[in-house]
Amino acid sequence: MKVIELSHLFLLLLPIGVVAYFYYRWVGSSKEILYATLRMVSQLFIIGYLLVYIFNSKNELFGLLVVAFMVSVSAWIALRNIKEKSLQIYRDIFISILIGGTLNLLLVLYGVIDLEPLYQPRFIIPLAGMIYANAMNAISLASERFEDERKRESIEVARAKALKSSLIPQINSFFAVGLVSLPGMMTGQILSGVDPIIAVRYQIVVMAMVLGSAGGSVIFYLWLQSRRG
Repeated sequence: MKVIELSHLFLLLLPIGVVAYFYYRWVGSSKEILYATLRMVSQLFIIGYLLVYIFNSKNELFGLLVVAFMVSVSAWIALRNIKEKSLQIYRDIFISILIGGTLNLLLVLYGVIDLEPLYQPRFIIPLAGMIYANAMNAISLASERFEDERKRESIEVARAKALKSSLIPQINSFFAVGLVSLPGMMTGQILSGVDPIIAVRYQIVVMAMVLGSAGGSVIFYLWLQSRRG
């Protein structure tokens, strides 16, 4: 795959700068976008170097700690948009992402891909990242909507609206794939020389995995919240 020069990479900061400018003019502050961009770039470079070490490590415990860290951080970020934050809500989000995400991760790794040997961080870490990130985003949308709807609707109505709104991005991507967009993983594989048909199979796995983990995590979270009334 062709290596992207750092000088070329910085060209992508131009459209972000345009967005930040209008965000500042219309919203009143561009700090959030600028801070998020700085975080994104620094975190990706750090994880890039860290992954080199992780992929070469044969220590299963270290891999499990990385996955546990992913779940913990994703639950913390998902809590960000909830107005009434509490340790109990964080615990519910953590458990929901852990169960909904990990079950899908295990199914993909050992049911679909049939990973041998069982511990291969080169597969486990990237797939876990995709799963937990999508579960995090879905729960973030669902929790905010559920909290808002509970002020004027019954639990059942609030739960239904929260579930539906949280899965809009995933369902829309199902409709658009192949017609409007070529997903990043599939594009990356094709650019690196993988047969397009093989790339398609892997992309189907990823998209099904994303919807399954996001939906499963949201359903479990809303079930926990519904029980508490």
